[in-house]
Amino acid sequence: MIMVLHSQVFAVLACVSLCLLLGCSVGYASQDDIDCLKSIKDSLEDPFNYLNSSWNFNNNNEGFICRFTGVDCWHPDENKVLNIKLSDMGLKGVFPQGIKKCSSMTGLDLSRNKLYGSIPSNISGLIPFVTSLDLSSNNLSGVIPKSLANCSFLNNLKLDHNKLTGQIPAELGFLNRMKTFSLTNNLLSGPIPRFQASFSADDFANNPGLCGKPLDPCQSTSKGQGSKTGVIAEAALGGVHVAVICLCIFLIYFREASVMRKKKDDSEGNKWAKSLKGAKGIKAS
Repeated sequence: MIMVLHSQVFAVLACVSLCLLLGCSVGYASQDDIDCLKSIKDSLEDPFNYLNSSWNFNNNNEGFICRFTGVDCWHPDENKVLNIKLSDMGLKGVFPQGIKKCSSMTGLDLSRNKLYGSIPSNISGLIPFVTSLDLSSNNLSGVIPKSLANCSFLNNLKLDHNKLTGQIPAELGFLNRMKTFSLTNNLLSGPIPRFQASFSADDFANNPGLCGKPLDPCQSTSKGQGSKTGVIAEAALGGVHVAVICLCIFLIYFREASVMRKKKDDSEGNKWAKSLKGAKGIKAS
């Protein structure tokens, strides 16, 4: 009986501990999401007061952030951010690093604002579970970070109408869930990676240096190889010409030397012959 009682007490204590643990984890996660939104508000200029008028953190009710402009939650009464949609609000600043604390977020739309600077190189660590990322129509510059390839749940990626430079990372071709990918109107160059999905030429248009399907074939590599081959051929041909000229000079010099030597030998022979004739003339007299 005592053993049964002890086992029941132990089971109750275990259940209570588990509930407390889950409650604490949910509480911490909710606070992280609140801190995430605070960080976004603090790091971006808001000239039209879209955030200042709506994002009021002086409220401790569960789910209060779910009523913020541009914020969707997993559940209306739970402070867990599902999506952040802040498109066309005139927001100005760099990509907010504090967004990392919205650890359950699956969608981020900061398009049609005035974001500047580069896309963070550690972006996959900031938004690892996003399925949709829209940073189009901003003033973002620099290269497309390779770490975007680690956002393996991405279905939609829009980076068009910015000032991005460099090449499209080949690693992005491994994002096998991608359905939408837009890089129109940037400053990108180099070959377009192979993707499992089919994208149109419009998705890559107005990038002066991009090439490869679905755009025109890349010519730079073949031209470069052709020019290198041409230089090597010209150098080889020049070397042959120099060798032929040197050979001709040597043959001419050798021929002239042989002629001079022959003339010298003939001159010596004539002297010897003349001396013999002189000796014979003396004997005859």
